[in-house]
Amino acid sequence: MGKESGSDSAEVLGEAFFKERKEELEQRVSKKRFTHVMGVVEEAEILARAYGVDVREARLAGLLHDWDKAYDDEEIRERVRELGLQVNPWILEHQPRLLHGPTAAAALGREYPAISAGILQAIERHTTGEVDMTPLDMVLYCADALEPNRRFGRVDELRAQIGRVTLEELYVAVLGYWTILIIEQGKTLHPRTVDIWNAYAVKNEKPYINAKRKERK
Repeated sequence: MGKESGSDSAEVLGEAFFKERKEELEQRVSKKRFTHVMGVVEEAEILARAYGVDVREARLAGLLHDWDKAYDDEEIRERVRELGLQVNPWILEHQPRLLHGPTAAAALGREYPAISAGILQAIERHTTGEVDMTPLDMVLYCADALEPNRRFGRVDELRAQIGRVTLEELYVAVLGYWTILIIEQGKTLHPRTVDIWNAYAVKNEKPYINAKRKERK
């Protein structure tokens, strides 16, 4: 099937398309990264079933989310230019690898136009999140953080919340955890992180804290 595959929406959600992209991905990324990706596929399926999200869309988004992860800083910058993406200049200069989601979404959308806008958006947002995340966006974001190969920090505690809290509460808890972790490591935050956190904190009245309270009951 090769490059001719993925000509319609049903086909891109089928097993043949998934298998072809899986084989292609294995050649694009390191063995460690491929193991991570397959863990994300597994976790995305779990989350999708728990929260009523289309499992086929979730697993395909999981498979493709790190499509451009192997590029180094300059390669990502070149990828942005080649795809004609308009991005924050500060990110392009200081955090170019955070752009692997947007570049993957743009490249995959161009090559396989039958991939739904929802799947591409989830791929685009999977690293940084956004203020108006869809259920599929949140499933992929959480799966990326909670896949079985993650064994550090509070990931087990967060996994235990699956199905016990709403998907949005889980997303905000994961967002808070990763933000704190980045700060503790002395790394730079994406410029949108504070706006995203504040949007959900105002909307849900400190959902991260409320999720912790529910867990103690």
